[in-house]
Amino acid sequence: MPAAGNPAAIAMLRDVFTVTDRAWRGIGVISNSAWRLSDAYREFDAETRFAVGDIHTAESSVCRSGEVLQGLIKPHECAAFGHRCTPRTPLGATMVSAEGACAAYYLCRRLDQPNATAQAGAQPAREVARA
Repeated sequence: MPAAGNPAAIAMLRDVFTVTDRAWRGIGVISNSAWRLSDAYREFDAETRFAVGDIHTAESSVCRSGEVLQGLIKPHECAAFGHRCTPRTPLGATMVSAEGACAAYYLCRRLDQPNATAQAGAQPAREVARA
């Protein structure tokens, strides 16, 4: 395969998609960061078909997930982390799924720091005997 990629696949992508600006949760709009269906495939575009293009979600004013996503802060540096923002009550994209940086950090933090779990009302993690 050439270093430039698969020419047939690239041609298909260029036919079906167009590069566009996109708003990303926690970060905002990034120019040319996403694809949308090209005009030839507009009839299959759910955003157009269901007229949801003007729906905008408000971001939490206390959530700093955008800074976490950009590597500017660690999850525990957000004042909402572990208090107002938990896996059961997520405020941002990074706490929503188990793969999110905040959710993973929350889980590991809770396992490593028994006092933190007690403060959160959870049972402390059992210590594992090490050989």
